[in-house]
Amino acid sequence: MSADTNPDTMKASSYSWYVLGVLVVVYILNFIDRQIISILALDIKRDLGLTDSDMGFLGGAAFAVFYALFGIPLGRLADNWNRVKLLSIGLALWSTMTALSGFARNQLTLTFARMGVGIGEATASPTAYSLISDYFPKRQRATAIAIYSSGLYIGGGISLFIGAKIVESWNAAYPGGGPLDLVGWQAAFLAVGLPGLLVALWVASLREPVRGAMDGVPSTGSGKPFTDFFADLSTIVPPFTLIGAWRRGPAAFAINILVAVLLAAFAWIMIGLTGNLPQWSAVALGYYAVFSWACVLRQKDPPTFRLIWGTPAFICTTLGYGLVALAAYALAFWSAPYAEQVLGLPKSELAFVLGANGAASGFIGVILGGRLADILRARNPAGRILVILFGVIAPVIPIWIGYSTDNVLLFYVMNFLAGMFGAAALGAAAATTQDLVLPRMRGTATASFFLGTTLVGLCFGPYMVGQISDLTGTMVDGQLVGDLRTGILSLIGVAPIAVVLLLYAYRAVPEAEASLLERSGERASA
Repeated sequence: MSADTNPDTMKASSYSWYVLGVLVVVYILNFIDRQIISILALDIKRDLGLTDSDMGFLGGAAFAVFYALFGIPLGRLADNWNRVKLLSIGLALWSTMTALSGFARNQLTLTFARMGVGIGEATASPTAYSLISDYFPKRQRATAIAIYSSGLYIGGGISLFIGAKIVESWNAAYPGGGPLDLVGWQAAFLAVGLPGLLVALWVASLREPVRGAMDGVPSTGSGKPFTDFFADLSTIVPPFTLIGAWRRGPAAFAINILVAVLLAAFAWIMIGLTGNLPQWSAVALGYYAVFSWACVLRQKDPPTFRLIWGTPAFICTTLGYGLVALAAYALAFWSAPYAEQVLGLPKSELAFVLGANGAASGFIGVILGGRLADILRARNPAGRILVILFGVIAPVIPIWIGYSTDNVLLFYVMNFLAGMFGAAALGAAAATTQDLVLPRMRGTATASFFLGTTLVGLCFGPYMVGQISDLTGTMVDGQLVGDLRTGILSLIGVAPIAVVLLLYAYRAVPEAEASLLERSGERASA
């Protein structure tokens, strides 16, 4: 193998860094469109007559389930088709659906719009992670992914500032509703959605890299990417899931039915306890679809199944980080409504401070965490797991202090620290899962990784806070006023579970990575 094709000596080019910059812009738009609902939450609650748990659903499961599920076939499509084209199409779709959110008149129509945003955004990270892995060598990969991931925090912070400015300006100009009878929060959705259509054209100009070249294992995708895509799609959409299970045999069909019944029973019990039909219906659908897809993957692509679902190191890393994400997503969604409702801060002030706070803390945390993860990885195959553990443990005290105090400055400082510490884990977790699969599997591995961050983190984080807030709230003038302080402090309870999962991953990752080819059953060509 010549020096210029040796994975240990290859370097990222200037064009690689340019592509990374474009991907960061895309991720910023991704999170502006995803998170702007946070600063609009109290306005939407008031106009549509919703509760905290309803808003937790709209900020979580309504988006997360469809983001996660479509991430599965879209992740496979990213492994088999042109990733640049896929990303540009996805960006155009989620931008359009964000704009359409501005025409929502009730919870149902806003839910459908949020579902559409989730489907479009499901193209982003599978394509971006795969592109980054083919533009950057392994020794720089966590740093590159961390830089890309900084868009998450920048976008989330900008969304608060932009959303508050648009709402206040629009409502001041049109107190009774403006053109098309739109109010401030509806105008905000339109304003942030439409620019994404222009950025989609920019993304389409990027070059598609050779898969696996940075690892010295050039590979190609499937010769029939869309046939595989629609086949994968049929594995997650009932009733096609039942047809697929029947084709695999009576035993597979019976197991599929049993899992569907158990999840339906679970959802029925939880709906009875909470009264929230949309949340638990979405959860049951999501987990049933993931089970059905995993069964098909096991049959059609055993090597990929073994390296993802059959690898405890991968599962524990994903679930461990998923619980970090649970707290992060909950804070990202509820910190602004909390500051407005509990601390009585004006929307314009809290949006500016929390927006800058979140962008800076997340950016600093994810960059430093990614760099530290690469340094520790060079010394210890499981070194990156230590950074994820830090992201679990370090935010506990800042969350406790920040959401117990009535001191505004202390709240802002603690919120900054909690965000920075939690953000440090992302690059480490993502890079670990990428290293546990072969190059041709990276899109699927990314989709599977994001199942943890979405179906565990985003699906339950905002909703859990909202539900506990409603349960511990009080009635004021015939209306339920939730206790957001108790809801947010309940997030601390997930930390011990995450620690146990990650300690296991720390022990299992070195052996899992060392036995990659052997366990996959595939041979790599030099």
